Amino acid sequence: MPSMVHVAVLGLGAPGDDPRNPWFSWSYVSQNTDTLLAALREHLFLTIVAVSLATVIAIPLAILAYRVGSLSGPILGFTGVLYTIPSLALFAFLAPFTGIVAPTTVLIGLTMYALLTIVRNTLTALRQVPADVLDSARGMGYGRRAMLWRIELPLALPGIMTGLRIATVSTVALVTVGELAGWGGLGELIIGGFASNYYRPQIMTATLLCVALALVLDLILLAVGRVIMPWTRRRSA
Repeated sequence: MPSMVHVAVLGLGAPGDDPRNPWFSWSYVSQNTDTLLAALREHLFLTIVAVSLATVIAIPLAILAYRVGSLSGPILGFTGVLYTIPSLALFAFLAPFTGIVAPTTVLIGLTMYALLTIVRNTLTALRQVPADVLDSARGMGYGRRAMLWRIELPLALPGIMTGLRIATVSTVALVTVGELAGWGGLGELIIGGFASNYYRPQIMTATLLCVALALVLDLILLAVGRVIMPWTRRRSA
């Protein structure tokens, strides 16, 4: 019996070539709206929680690396190592402690992967604060804490927001891998579509929703940045 590859090469057809199995189908969407929305909500939940946790951890780490120069290398190196761990190996390592099928397993992994981007962008943005601005602030009597909160962090906000946007879009993509631990949002539908005899409508619909979610979240963060940094709007006008 010829393999699937041989069948395709010989032009004998494959399950994906069936005209009843198109790449997109409105009937599939209408018949599976509840399932799609549930997967989308799970995907959104995992993304928001993971990026929020990563932000709470990463920004203080970046500030520490900025204040104590000798720690910048170890902090960047540590978060870089976390980013390079394969997701399957990471989930397998966490499973004995968090459960084989548990959102905690996925959230820890996603948070670890988002750390590097936020730490690196925040540290770079802090280092790019103009030296003459810092000298002026010292001349006006600003202490280190006041300078951080009133001068350095506000001026570093554009770079920080860029890091958050990149981390968010990356996390939306990485959530799909969470299917390996039973919590993958739209990834469950994508992988399930491949497992169900290459069911194209399910694969494409979930993929399009994943892309749309990444774009929407990126636009929301862009809008938030323009609201909290009005000076960037005036500069670009």
